This record gives sequence, C-alpha cells and structure tokens, in this order.
Amino acid sequence: MPTTDPRVDAYIAKANDFAKPILTRVREMVHEACPDVVETIKWSSPFFDYKGQMMCAMAAFKEHCSLIFWKASLIEGVPPNGDKSRGSFGRITSVKELPSKKTFTGFIKAAMALNDAGITVKRPKSVKPEAKVPMELAAALKRNRKAATVFANFPPGQRREYCDWISEAKREETKGKRVAQAIEWIAEGKTRNWKY
Repeated sequence: MPTTDPRVDAYIAKANDFAKPILTRVREMVHEACPDVVETIKWSSPFFDYKGQMMCAMAAFKEHCSLIFWKASLIEGVPPNGDKSRGSFGRITSVKELPSKKTFTGFIKAAMALNDAGITVKRPKSVKPEAKVPMELAAALKRNRKAATVFANFPPGQRREYCDWISEAKREETKGKRVAQAIEWIAEGKTRNWKY
C-alpha cells in the first residue's frame, strides 16, 4: 500500500478536469516504480522524494500539466527541464502525452539510483556585477585611506549596499550626507546595515 500525502489528494481534487487523470496517472506510476517514495508539497506543487532528496514533481496549470525530473540533466532520455511551467516533457494536456509506463519506470529507477548514490545537480550561481562606485563616494574614499582600505576589503555585496544607498539619493544634499556617513562607518569597519 503506497504512502500518500493528503495534501497531494487535495491538489489533484482542485485541479482542472483535464489535469486530474494526468496527475493521478503520474502519481500511480511513481508509486509503482518506487514503493519507498515520499510525497510532499513544495513550492505549492506535489513532489516525490526518495531517500531525502527530490526525485520528480508534477504541477497543474490552467491549460496544461508539467512533469519535472529534478536531476533531468543526469538521466538518459529525459529532456532537460525547460522553464518550470513546461518541465521535462513540454506542456502535457492529456494522459496520452505522458511517457509510457515502461519508459517512465526507467526514468524513476535512474532517479532512484542517483539518489542512492547521493549525487546532486550543481545549480548555476548567479553572479551580480561589481557595484559602480558613485563619483562622490570614490572622491571621498581617495581622501580617507583607512576607509578606502576597508571598503576595498569588503565583499562585493557590502560594497554594493553602500553604492546603492548613495546612488538612490535624489537630492545632492542627501547624497552628501550619505557619503559623509558612509565614510565614517566604513572607516570604523561597519557594513551599511551594521545596526541590524
């Protein structure tokens, strides 16, 4: 007897009529292929976890469903996940568009093997560009060697906080006050939001 989550039952019950058989079929195939699967809700959608790691997920939208394998890039035959609304298999609008039971079972077994081995998928890190130092702050840093040294040693995010705070000032008077305050705090080694 499979272990189910009542929240997944509720999710399927609330889905549009065309989606209910699709979601029900995916759920059945996952449980048949992986009896030890754990159902849960993450990001408002049903997920199927195995050995503490995500394996696959399904979602229902107004006019289509999606099926997502969390480690799609490592499973042979599973197309890479497009945007999250389409998932690995495009926009699914009927049960006929799902992979066959045999194919789907193979995908689940491959996902289980990856989880058994503890293999994870590396997610790309988003890298923000270096902050553009406002000319007023740059000039003030040139006049205060200690503040300039501390500022240069701050991580990029902390430098960005000061630069954004000064750049957001609408009036020159406000900008001048912020630069003076920033130089004082930076020279003391304080981050922009040091009070918090």
